[in-house]
Amino acid sequence: MSYKKSEMLYDDGVYYKWKAVADHDNPYYTKGIDHSELNRTEGYEILYFINHIGVKHWPVNPLNLSTYNKIERMIRHSVPSDIRTHKKIADWIISNWSKV
Repeated sequence: MSYKKSEMLYDDGVYYKWKAVADHDNPYYTKGIDHSELNRTEGYEILYFINHIGVKHWPVNPLNLSTYNKIERMIRHSVPSDIRTHKKIADWIISNWSKV
């Protein structure tokens, strides 16, 4: 199961941006580099990141909707704002999974 835009908790048309405004933005974002920063308000980046972390860190146990929702909530409300790279955010989520 993969997480879909229609299942996202904060896809209310206000929080996430789904159109690339800047020339360097890619609305069809399909890859994340561990050292690159995750833009937490660009929906396509968050959606890819959530699916990527799910497959990478829970490959044997398929994720359900509540797990995807928890990852999204953690990114929005729990991951400290000074943690910005894909790798550091993923590491923080995994190490704090049972605490949040």
